[in-house]
Amino acid sequence: MPVSHALIQEFIKILSPNQVLTEEADRLSYSYDAAVLTPKIPALVVAPSTEEQLGKTIKLAYENDLPLTVRGSGTNLSGAVIPEPGDSIVILTNRLNKVLEINQEDLYAVVEPGVITSQFAETVAAQGLFYPPDPGSQTVSTLGGNVALNAGGLRGLKYGVTKDYLMGLEFFDYNGNLVKTGSRTVKCVTGYNIGAMMISSEGTLGIFSKIILKLVPPPKASQAMMAVYDDINKASETVAAIIANHILPCTLEFLDQKCLKYVEAHTKAGLPTEAAAILLIEVDGSHQAGVDEDAAKVKDICTKVGAKDIRVAKDAAEKNKIWEARRNALPALARAKPTTVLEDATVPRSKIPAMVAEVNRIAEKYKIDIGTFGHAGDGNLHPTILCDRRDTEEFKRVEEAVDEIFDVALKLQGTLSGEHGIGQAKAKWMVKETNQATVDFSKNLRRALDPKYLFNASKKII
Repeated sequence: MPVSHALIQEFIKILSPNQVLTEEADRLSYSYDAAVLTPKIPALVVAPSTEEQLGKTIKLAYENDLPLTVRGSGTNLSGAVIPEPGDSIVILTNRLNKVLEINQEDLYAVVEPGVITSQFAETVAAQGLFYPPDPGSQTVSTLGGNVALNAGGLRGLKYGVTKDYLMGLEFFDYNGNLVKTGSRTVKCVTGYNIGAMMISSEGTLGIFSKIILKLVPPPKASQAMMAVYDDINKASETVAAIIANHILPCTLEFLDQKCLKYVEAHTKAGLPTEAAAILLIEVDGSHQAGVDEDAAKVKDICTKVGAKDIRVAKDAAEKNKIWEARRNALPALARAKPTTVLEDATVPRSKIPAMVAEVNRIAEKYKIDIGTFGHAGDGNLHPTILCDRRDTEEFKRVEEAVDEIFDVALKLQGTLSGEHGIGQAKAKWMVKETNQATVDFSKNLRRALDPKYLFNASKKII
C-alpha cells in the first residue's frame, strides 16, 4: 500500500518538496542496483541534505514502520540496495556530499557519506596525500557505500581495503539518535569498537552521517609491467609464486583471454588478445632503488614460471592507459551480451591456480561463457558470466554454475565475498560458510539494534 498523504507531508516538513520523490518514474530509478535481481519499487524516496534532516527522517520512518533502505550511488553488486517490497522508503545519501576536513598534519579526513570515491582521492592528492582504496566503481560509488560494503580495489594487496582506513564514524540509530565511535587519533580504545561492526554492515545497523578516514603519504617511485602468458595456469601459478617469495606488489591483476578480447575491443589499449592470460603488476615504494629491486625479482619469477613476454611501461601515460583498461573490464564484458553476472570468488592466494582451473571447468560443464579477471594478488577473482536472462534454460545453467563456484570457493577455504557484499544475492549461503550459531548470533545482535527489523531487512542476515 502507498505511504499516506499525511505522512508524506510530514517528510516534506522535515525536508522540502524537491527532496521527497513520490512519482513512480522517480521511484523506479531507485528500485534496483547492479546485481541481476528483480527490482522492487519503493513507496517513497527521500534525499536529506543535512545531518539534522537525516536523523529526523530516520526517526519518522521508523516510528511509522516503514522498511528503510539507504542508498548512495547504487553500484552495489549483491542486491544490498534493492528496496523492500511494498510500503518501503529509500533514503538517498548523495546530497550529503561534503569533504568537511582534510588534516595534513595528522593525516586524516572527515567526509559525509555521499562523497564520490575518486573525487575524494583527487582532492586528497591535490594536497600531497594519498587515499589508497580504489574500487572499480570509484568514479561513481560513494564513501558511505564503500564503508557499508568494505570496498576493496586494485591496490588492496599492498594497501588494504576500506576497513584499514576507517578511524571513526557518526551514524544514526533507529530512534534517530546520533552515535559516535572512533576518533581523529591513531589510537583509540574508548568504548566498544563499533566502527569495526559497522564496516560491511550493508545498512542493516544504522545510517552513516560522517566518516573519518586515514590518509597516508603517497609512494615516491613505482614501476608497472604486463606479463603475458600462453598458458592460463602459468599465469595463476605466478601469482602464488610472487606472494610465496614475500614480494608485495601494489597491484597484481589477472585477466584471461576472453576478458582481454572484450576489453581491447572496448578500450584499444594495445592488450595482447592472442594471450591466454596476462598479469598486470605494479610495485611501488619510497625509494627508486628498492622499487627497481622488487621489480627485477618479479620479472625473474614471471619468466621462471612461464611468461612468454614482459612489457614494462615506459612512462606514466603508458601505465595509466593499461590500468584504465583494467578498470574498464566490467563495462567491456557487459557490452558482450544482454546479461552480465559478476561474481566475487575469493580464496587464499595460494589457491588461485586451483580456483582458476575450477572456474574454467565449471564454464565447460554448464556450457556457459565466463570471463575471469580480478585482484589475483589478494585471491579475489571475478568470474563474469555472459548470458541472456531471457533464455530461461541458459539462465538456469548460470544459476547452477554460480552455486558450484561458491561451493568450490568454500572448499578451497575461501569466502562468499571479498568485496561485493552479501546483500540479497548471497544471504542464503551464510550458514554454509559459517554455521547456524553464527547466523543466530548475528540475528540477535541485529534485533537489539533494530527491534522492528526495518533496516534493510532482507539483506545480509535473514
